[in-house]
Amino acid sequence: MTSAVVRTGTEVLREVEQRVLWLSTAIVDHANRVRPNPSGMKVGGHQASSASMVSIMTELWFRHLTPADRVSVKPHASPVLHAINYLLGALDQSSLTTLREFGGLQSYPSRTKDPVPADYSTGSVGIGATAPIWGAVARRYVDSHFPGSGPAGRQFSLLGDAELDEGACWEAILDPTVAGLGEVVWVVDLNRQSLDRVVPDIAANRLQGMFAAAGWQVLAVKYGRELEELFARPGGAELRDRIDGMSNPEYQRLLRCSAAELRERLPGADGTGIARVLSDVDDDALLAAIRNLGGHDLDALDGAFRAIDDTRPTVIFAYTVKGYGLASQGHPQNHASLLTADQLAELADRIGVDPDAPWQRFAEGSPAGLLCRDTARRLRREPAPVAAPPELPTDIGRTPTGTTTTQAALGRALLDLTRSAPEAAERVVTLAPDVSSSTNLGGWLNKVGVWSPAERVDWFADDADTILHWRERPAGQHVELGIAETNLVGLLGELGSTWSRWGRPLLPIGVVYDCFVGRALEPWAFGLYGGGQSILVGTPSGVSLAPEGGAHQSVTTPSITLEQPGCVSYEPAFAVDVEWCLLASLARLGRPDGTSSYLRLSTRPVDQALAAVPADPAARERRRRQVVAGAYALRRPDAPQVTLVGMGAVLPEVLAAADRLDDLGVRADVVCATSPGLLFEALRTGTDRGVLDQVFPAHRAAPMVTALDGHPHTLAFLAGINQVRAAHLGVTGFGQSGALPDVYRHHGIDADSVLCAALDLLGSP
Repeated sequence: MTSAVVRTGTEVLREVEQRVLWLSTAIVDHANRVRPNPSGMKVGGHQASSASMVSIMTELWFRHLTPADRVSVKPHASPVLHAINYLLGALDQSSLTTLREFGGLQSYPSRTKDPVPADYSTGSVGIGATAPIWGAVARRYVDSHFPGSGPAGRQFSLLGDAELDEGACWEAILDPTVAGLGEVVWVVDLNRQSLDRVVPDIAANRLQGMFAAAGWQVLAVKYGRELEELFARPGGAELRDRIDGMSNPEYQRLLRCSAAELRERLPGADGTGIARVLSDVDDDALLAAIRNLGGHDLDALDGAFRAIDDTRPTVIFAYTVKGYGLASQGHPQNHASLLTADQLAELADRIGVDPDAPWQRFAEGSPAGLLCRDTARRLRREPAPVAAPPELPTDIGRTPTGTTTTQAALGRALLDLTRSAPEAAERVVTLAPDVSSSTNLGGWLNKVGVWSPAERVDWFADDADTILHWRERPAGQHVELGIAETNLVGLLGELGSTWSRWGRPLLPIGVVYDCFVGRALEPWAFGLYGGGQSILVGTPSGVSLAPEGGAHQSVTTPSITLEQPGCVSYEPAFAVDVEWCLLASLARLGRPDGTSSYLRLSTRPVDQALAAVPADPAARERRRRQVVAGAYALRRPDAPQVTLVGMGAVLPEVLAAADRLDDLGVRADVVCATSPGLLFEALRTGTDRGVLDQVFPAHRAAPMVTALDGHPHTLAFLAGINQVRAAHLGVTGFGQSGALPDVYRHHGIDADSVLCAALDLLGSP
């Protein structure tokens, strides 16, 4: 009786699967062939890539998911996700005709732009696949700090086999933290095709061994029931060996063969046993069996999902056919191909839908309709509670003295926060890829401890020579990862999403060597796109890291972050500026209208008296507002003849040049820029020119010299505020090791270069 119920359930599920196949195919077809396209530009979409995922996603959604689970969907399978959401009643029919239309269904699943938000934004190959790993870590962090946050659920990644080419996948898999994440499940759509071809050398056994070596449970769903029945016949073992031993292209070619061609090709050179196995199999059954891989067998998939071991991460290799169920199935160039009108009509006839009424749901009382209704009820989620992060101070009140660095100021500001705003400080979580001590987080780390799901023994606690105390416990607030910036920013984005996923806002800060920001930029930017709000700190930065040489001297990070959507960038020159910028950045996190920030810091010691922080409380507050708005004036002589604008570590050179110009009788305004991005936005939009009018008033307009330890075009736009002549100093080439004065002189950002640029603009003899 039980087996009959299972068979009946599978038959109903198969009906749903076929309707999902139709809808996902029709969604792409409508976008390309039906919807008016005046521009003639290719719309695109991926019918074949969607088709290979239909069985997997139908099985997962309609038999296994719970409301607490989260799923990252293969980018090119977004039409399948839309089709499922439509059958579950979550997506309106009007949306089905809007794929890749402005304001419509997005090309790839999106947490922030689709009408039914995806669990994870995907589209950047490898980044979406790894996101659920970091989502699992973020959830565990939330659970350890906020008990009672509700069931955690599983974290699924549905990815194409070609995504395993991406280093981001293996960097994540190999991180020691991951081996204990039993809620993580990857399902690999092993269709053995890429965009251009059948991939000849995908060695599934080797991939499975790599996952197993990393501590993962490895499951394979290779063959379906029809093939397994053939293998069970006398001579069937020979047939299995023959198919197992084929190259990927040879197997794929069989998918395009007639039954007669299959009977000729399958036995091979000496396959009399295989011929006997096939002798009494009719043509239709043979054609169906050869493509009956496990990734399209619902019961086989069901068995794999039920076999998941929740004590360690799991990967399921589901063998599939790209384009399964479509006329293009198995063709090596089917990646972006579209069914013809005749082929679409044939598909509609086979599935039993009316192509003139393509968007029909199942009848309410039908078995398939009831399954959709019950699944929708089972997967209904309660909205995440709305919770604002604690209030943050805007000014802790410290006025640094002596000589210090902006990098050291970060650690000091975090420690000050624990005293001045403990509730807010409890929400701060810092991350580093094995660079905590070298980026001055040691004091903070000693104060708050290292986060770990379970407490671990600190074997150096009684060592008097140990300065950095590595206390690992669930209450810790620092997460240390291996040396993989991609992992760090992946976790940063997920920690920055907890406010919207579970109503638990965190204030995540990731610290990375500035020269490696470029390596981390893509996954961090994708996290921003998905709604993750965080602070990324690049330190130490620039050629100011003189002895380290060109390999560690970053040049482009100021302009990269100026251009990054969803991000406010700062490069403070003084310690008090770091505090104010950090507090302003923290205040932007964990809220619907929030944004992320990037802070570029330096290890160059600077005399803090140069900051000339006003003693008067009102004047100090005015300075703070200007710092967080993008710039402030340090020198204001009468009737200036030139304006010197410096940013970050080069402020001492700019101020020294101003002093020497004054000795020559040349009066110079000195402006400290803290955020080129905010200044450019004020200039571009013209809607909030307050800081521009205060710092660059038209009545003080004069020829301008800009200088920074980065690419000079970062500040070049400032000359356009008042349309003045300008010279722009910065770093345009790879650096080399040396003493700081030598390196600055080499790149033309020393005091002499600033002075000479000013005199050249003035036409001085």
